Amino acid sequence: METLQFLMEGFAVALTPTNLLLALCGAFLGTLIGALPGLGPANGVAILIPLAFTLGLPPESAMILLTSVYAGAMYGGRISSILLNIPGDEPAMMTCLDGYPMAKNGKAAEALAVSAIASFIGGLIGTIGLILLAPILARFALTFGPAEYFALFVLAFATLGGITGKNPMKTVVAATLGIMISTVGIDISTGTQRYTFGVLELYEGIDFILAIVGLFAISELLLFIEERAGKGRALIQVGKLKLSMKDIYSILPTTFRGGILGFVAGVLPGAGASLGSFIAYTLEKKALGKKGRFGEGDMRGVAAPEAGNNGASSGALVPMLTLGVPGSGTTAVLLAMLISLNITPGPLMFTQNADIVWGVIAALLIGNLLLLVLNIPMIGVFVKVLSVPPMYLLPMVTMIAFVGIYSISHSTFDLYFMVAFGVAGYILRKLEMPLVPIILGMLLGPEMEKNLGHAMIISDGNWGILWGTPLAVGLWLVAGLGLILPYLIGPILRHRMRNAIKEDAVSD
Repeated sequence: METLQFLMEGFAVALTPTNLLLALCGAFLGTLIGALPGLGPANGVAILIPLAFTLGLPPESAMILLTSVYAGAMYGGRISSILLNIPGDEPAMMTCLDGYPMAKNGKAAEALAVSAIASFIGGLIGTIGLILLAPILARFALTFGPAEYFALFVLAFATLGGITGKNPMKTVVAATLGIMISTVGIDISTGTQRYTFGVLELYEGIDFILAIVGLFAISELLLFIEERAGKGRALIQVGKLKLSMKDIYSILPTTFRGGILGFVAGVLPGAGASLGSFIAYTLEKKALGKKGRFGEGDMRGVAAPEAGNNGASSGALVPMLTLGVPGSGTTAVLLAMLISLNITPGPLMFTQNADIVWGVIAALLIGNLLLLVLNIPMIGVFVKVLSVPPMYLLPMVTMIAFVGIYSISHSTFDLYFMVAFGVAGYILRKLEMPLVPIILGMLLGPEMEKNLGHAMIISDGNWGILWGTPLAVGLWLVAGLGLILPYLIGPILRHRMRNAIKEDAVSD
């Protein structure tokens, strides 16, 4: 009953005219961003963070806007997968396997409609799971001490590469780089200057919002300039929708199974939407066996991964809101936004900032409904975005990033710093270094250092306190598994994903 009461209060926040309009705009913009191949939800949220500051939004409104963008980008990723056989982001990769064959068979409209319905149900299941699980996990997290929190942060870094990550060692290097950057500034405990080099602007440390916008948005712009500037795509024609109620009923069991599997994958540290969509697709293919025509344009082959990745997107919010540890790259960006708004994510957030938490959760429910309503009748609008040359999109994105960053601090130094991070991000991406671990290192580094210091003070310098409780030992064991499993299971999963795509290409 208490959860239901909080949820009703969240709806009171989310249903105000301003927040409802922001949810609608966020869902629309997120779908547009998700439709552009290569951008993805993390980049989309990073690009629009400056917009939230430029508009001067209160914390709950800013988070409603950005979580709606997140949900919309997860929806939008399927459009280019189905129509161009180019995944909008990694989780949408499995949608190509049956979505593109459906489009080639003249059923593009049906594939897009099925994916919208599956995304809605998957997102709904994930949000309901978030409502039920998050308060329980938040109450459990109140028992954590400094040693347990330090072990939890180690766990976050250990599992960040995930079992679908390409190179776990590069993830470790990137996270280390992020932690190093987080130490720049004046040490709060001792007052010592660290790596400031006499530059006054570095005394307060490096603002992670600058790093996020630079590493994600500016580096993406540089890649656009290098690879796709001036190149549009041929306009895709989508026929008339001919989806019957029988077709919808046939995908419902698949969709529910995919949504549940996706949510579980999203909650697990380091798993995320990519694993959610892959598991949902492969298990559904095995469950149906010869009854399905997977790889040839089966509707259930579109519904399963879409329900899986949208269920995972909500599941990834569980550890972020309850523990202050992001469950995916996009939630790491959202975590940075919360911290920049002077809100500390974690178990106390459910009591100290209940209006924001439950407002965001209610907005997710509303946003899913808005996305379903938007995505079926307005699919033609989203399709046309694929034909717009990036040379027209680049100036708009650049303007939003620069104006937004300047509006935060009114400092030209910050603009220079943002560009520097953008160039560094471009170089790192060319080296195939992941960017999310750098952001996570910058976000969690100070908290990690603070909790380690507290633990040492409590134990009078005895390092044994870090594994002195069963809970801490359990977290260290999971962290160890997080480091080992990517080397054992990761290559097998990635091999199977590549084989599935190759088989689909051969069948075409």
